[in-house]
Amino acid sequence: MQTGSRYTGQGASPGPLLELIGGKWLSQAISVAAELGIADFLKDGPRSAAEIADMAGASEDAVFRLLRALAGVGCFSRLPGRRFALAPLGEYLRSDVSGSLRGYARYMGHHSVWRSLGELLYSVQTGKPAFDHVFGMGVFDYLAKDTEAAGLFNDAATSLSTIDASAVAEGYDFSGISTLVDVGGGHGLLLATILKANPGMSGILFELPHVVQGATSLLQREGVASRCPVISGDFFESIPLGGDAYIMKGIIHDWGDDRSSQILRNCHRVMSSGAKLLVVDRVISASDESDIRMLVMTPGGRERTEAEFRQLYEQAGFQFTRVVSTTSPRSVIEGIRL
Repeated sequence: MQTGSRYTGQGASPGPLLELIGGKWLSQAISVAAELGIADFLKDGPRSAAEIADMAGASEDAVFRLLRALAGVGCFSRLPGRRFALAPLGEYLRSDVSGSLRGYARYMGHHSVWRSLGELLYSVQTGKPAFDHVFGMGVFDYLAKDTEAAGLFNDAATSLSTIDASAVAEGYDFSGISTLVDVGGGHGLLLATILKANPGMSGILFELPHVVQGATSLLQREGVASRCPVISGDFFESIPLGGDAYIMKGIIHDWGDDRSSQILRNCHRVMSSGAKLLVVDRVISASDESDIRMLVMTPGGRERTEAEFRQLYEQAGFQFTRVVSTTSPRSVIEGIRL
């Protein structure tokens, strides 16, 4: 069967649709290349498929076919003699470059994501997360028990934060904020980036106990540990006092409206009048494939429109003030504690 954009038929060509249908194979191929560390093997120059396979402990023929496929989409460059080099796009699969997406690529290829996505039909038919259906527990309970998956998830979050952090620090005016509390801040890359851009500011990083274990070294490496204490806890139970602004990235979209409102109300409870609430998330107005991931993976999580964020804020006692776009896919949704 002939596939791809070369296929022609009556009327509109089905080629683009065929490419979309087969997209899962390409996604998984990128994940495998990231898992094997192939971009790191090529950072000093081209290598043959045999050399790469030997370094990766993999099949030479399979590595050649994998890289040939990924060369076709611009991740690698194919050279004579079954040799390959990094293409500019593939640089972001390296583990040692600014803006690396290797962690995210590895997580997206993990079986906890892949198997859940395979049950998308279940989620669409029932409205329930396929993850729970496949693994018998929610994604966050699973991550608390599976240290390998949790490590990949945290690396993925940090990987994405390399894009978001600079965009938020540059795109939003943090002047006038003395202490910024990062609620559910992972290993602290976003907060560290903001603190480095605002030398007079202090921070508080708040996360689950099994997550904050990796935060101290990052904060020290970024040179902000002395002005950023780390507190562990559960944002469904309580939020730390002491901030005149509270920020959370990629948190609200993990939860349905009831649980999201609970998080926002817990923030409202400890904030003083006039303090700022800054949610860093996607604000959608049209199609967004990330919302499918939220449907499959999370307990009611969803990407939201500006109107939906406004409703959440007002229900929790905040005045919705504005949406600040950034150069990343995420925006800063600002509210004021009344």
